[in-house]
Amino acid sequence: MTTSKIPAVQLGKTGPSVSRIGLGAMGMSGMYGAADDAESTATIHAALDAGANLIDTGDFYGAGHNELLIGKAIAERPREDVVLSVKFGALRGPGGTWGGVDNRPEALRNFLGYSLQRLGVDYVDVYRPARLDPNVPIEDTVGAIGELVEAGYVRHIGLSEVGADTIRRAAAVHPIADLQIEYSLISRGIEAEILPLCRELGIGVTAYGVLSRGLLSSSVQAGTTFAANDFRAHSPRFQGENLSRNLKLVDALAEIAAAKDVSVAQLAIAWVLTRGDDIVPVIGARRRERWTEAVDALDVSLTEDELATIEAAVPAEQIAGSRYAAEQMAMLDSER
Repeated sequence: MTTSKIPAVQLGKTGPSVSRIGLGAMGMSGMYGAADDAESTATIHAALDAGANLIDTGDFYGAGHNELLIGKAIAERPREDVVLSVKFGALRGPGGTWGGVDNRPEALRNFLGYSLQRLGVDYVDVYRPARLDPNVPIEDTVGAIGELVEAGYVRHIGLSEVGADTIRRAAAVHPIADLQIEYSLISRGIEAEILPLCRELGIGVTAYGVLSRGLLSSSVQAGTTFAANDFRAHSPRFQGENLSRNLKLVDALAEIAAAKDVSVAQLAIAWVLTRGDDIVPVIGARRRERWTEAVDALDVSLTEDELATIEAAVPAEQIAGSRYAAEQMAMLDSER
């Protein structure tokens, strides 16, 4: 029942027109274990052919591998058919080590130069710091990106994983198209303060982690083990008793999904789609069949009673474990 054409929505009050769901490319560069470049490329092509135009990446995904992959995949496509969302600032060393965040104006100009080269494009549609740099005022970072907007190298400015105060300060410097942040049936922290503020300011939300890194799907089962280079090997929600407790909640969700003849993943995506047209799920599909499954969620309608049943079966407060390990949680301005 695949939808032949994905509808479009505007990303915030000032952002570009984007597909109702987007493609997150991080998993195509080894963040969840080994990936296949040929299948990843085919998935990007399948997304574009289905009517998706939003592709999200980060210059640090695979130390540049992700941008190179996307650049090759879109090389023969009209530039205006693709909305490229790029995160910057996270520092990586040899062997994939992490070295903090650098959002200084001179650094981000350097980062963008490399991104444009790897992607093979003249401009980036949405450019955003991946995390708040505690050593650089957000006004300086946004102001520098604003200069790149004026120069034509960036079309729109986005934010990622920042809290309400930072959002207000950033928006006072330059229009902000969207906030990229984790949001799912079991990660609902933005609902109290961040989402209402975004709506007040006309800022869209691109939601990642909609499937909670595979937890809200059929891909993770009891006893599942993860490779050392898989993010989930270090994520509290996927460890020991936490995973066992969380899978019991997923089992309850699976019963509801089965009654509607859809997958758990489709139900989880459909739930986020009901939260408002200003929230655009970014789905981290690495294979074509997973992308097709995600697109089919656009055809899943949920009544108010069904939404209540879903939320009662999987209460966010009952999820065991934080969404990142403690060190990474400490880097999230959105969690303060």
